[in-house]
Amino acid sequence: MNQLIARFPEQLKEALSIGRAATINPHSEALHNIYVAGLGGSGIGADFVNEFVRNECTIPFTIGKGYDIPATVGKNTLAIASSYSGNTEETLSSFEQIKTRGAKVVIISSGGKLIELAKEHGYDYIQVPGNWPSPRACLGFSLVQQLFVLYKLDLISEKTIQSVERSIDLLETEMEAIKADAKQVAERLDKKIPIIYTTDRMESVAVRLRQQINENSKMLCWHHVIPEMNHNELVGWRDHKEDWAVVYLRNADDHKRNAVRIDINKEIISKYADTIIEIYSKGNDLVEKAMYLVHYGDWITWYLSELHGVDSIEVDVIDYLKGELGKLG
Repeated sequence: MNQLIARFPEQLKEALSIGRAATINPHSEALHNIYVAGLGGSGIGADFVNEFVRNECTIPFTIGKGYDIPATVGKNTLAIASSYSGNTEETLSSFEQIKTRGAKVVIISSGGKLIELAKEHGYDYIQVPGNWPSPRACLGFSLVQQLFVLYKLDLISEKTIQSVERSIDLLETEMEAIKADAKQVAERLDKKIPIIYTTDRMESVAVRLRQQINENSKMLCWHHVIPEMNHNELVGWRDHKEDWAVVYLRNADDHKRNAVRIDINKEIISKYADTIIEIYSKGNDLVEKAMYLVHYGDWITWYLSELHGVDSIEVDVIDYLKGELGKLG
């Protein structure tokens, strides 16, 4: 996993090359909404894309992480099915429903049944490399390809893609400093339950860190976003817990009111949690800042796995669950 994390900048470069070469044909109908079906490491890319394009893309963007699709998917929908393996059963279930709605369908996968179905039905698809042993280590592939789909259908400009390209230089320049800082954070989180907070414009980063702590570090944690967290979860802070550690993911350009909210939150929560960590992003825009925090967070989870003596690649319990479901047909 440490080698996969270290290759993230190279993955972004490869993903950009694949995206530029991809052919996405125009739809016969005007596009009125976007729907992405994807789960886990294949679905998180859509969360990032949604946040990256929300101030530019003028049509609604929704994400499905289950078996069924909403009634809004129809002939005026761009429907993207994203599964690294191409065999995710929930995404395949969604695809079977999508193809009956007349939507503009695009498949993003390394192979499996989804690519077979795309070829069978004549749908556009982008095939990414299949030699990565962990879908969650392939965020760059899914995220970048989705951006290119939107760009090639004239739903966004190239601005966000250019930001991804610039983030590569940032990550390569900051890599060693990120690793050193991430190791220190991991040591502070060791034997703790991490609680991740950030602002609403970067929830995808918090979700990514939570999922990576779950899978890489084999730990439970949770996240929430500000300001929504101030309207509910903040009231739950009443008892002192030595094994709780709060991680704030911050940006120098967060909304001024949210920055103040975080400072007040820290004052309140410090009465109940002994460990409070602030991680500030680097970069010139939302995309660069998010990629920086993603890479920083991935290294934290790697170092946590080392401290815990666990295999960061292993997901046996998920394989067991899939096996039991497979017995049902």
